[in-house]
Amino acid sequence: MQPIIQAVSLVAAQAALLLAISPFLVGLIRKVKARFQCRRGASVFQPYADLAKLFRKQPVISTTTSWIFPATPYILFASTLTAGLLVPTFSSQTPMNFAGNIIALVYLLALGTFFLILAGLDAGSAFGGMGSSREAIVASLTEPAMILSIFAIALTAGSTNLSTIVHKTALLEDIVTDPSPHLMALAALFIVALAETGRVPVDNPATHLELTMIHEAMALEYSGRYLALVEWAAGLKLAVFLSLIANVFAPWGIATTQAPAAMGIGLVAYLLKIAGLAVLIGTLECMFAKLRLFRVTDLLGVAFILALLGMLFFYILRS
Repeated sequence: MQPIIQAVSLVAAQAALLLAISPFLVGLIRKVKARFQCRRGASVFQPYADLAKLFRKQPVISTTTSWIFPATPYILFASTLTAGLLVPTFSSQTPMNFAGNIIALVYLLALGTFFLILAGLDAGSAFGGMGSSREAIVASLTEPAMILSIFAIALTAGSTNLSTIVHKTALLEDIVTDPSPHLMALAALFIVALAETGRVPVDNPATHLELTMIHEAMALEYSGRYLALVEWAAGLKLAVFLSLIANVFAPWGIATTQAPAAMGIGLVAYLLKIAGLAVLIGTLECMFAKLRLFRVTDLLGVAFILALLGMLFFYILRS
């Protein structure tokens, strides 16, 4: 009975951590961008106030929509949170490591994206249809690159289970220590993270210009609690990708045992790593302009090639 209670407690703690930290990451990126633009900017806690305000508002739904439109925010939020529970955060051994396969993670994230695309089309808005078509292009290019980039690390660890990969990498147990495959896979996954979370140079979450928006176009018809769930899910996806980058490629400080001291150190290390990655993303967004839509495919093609080269380098090093 004790192991079950402990596992449930860890699942609840990880879910609470992801739900709490995701709006902060969004606020931190906005704050960094504001500072680089010589503005004071809103507080890093402003996204929490925005979510609370949206949850208090009554949603408005078009009469032309079907059940897909009101159901999508819940499916998107639930699938993204479930995907987050498969990724190790402060502990290398997650309670849901039995389902922590790379394929399960990718397709849980794809499930939410698929329904969001349908919702953009379901609203009957020209902007929603445009955003859905663009998101379908981006998703079809990012998913192969994401799978290959994590597979490159999975080959070095000998497992496709995320907890096993992180645990072995943290302890340097039976893994290929040459940095070449890791660096290529890291670069590929970082590009994929920017694309999947709608960041510059692929998308700009701060704009509502119809010629440039992708994610915002699909969520344009949402309001009230539905919009709050969509925005919170976007923050959760950002936290999931930052957790992947931080712990799959640099699992320093993560708890490899269930000791309270190790868990505390792992939590502090996790928060510092993802906060540093958020600052890096905010800095890069101030250094680069948004790419034209037809140049985005070139960028994502580079991510796919880097991930593929990472796998090839692994086999070269093994031979």
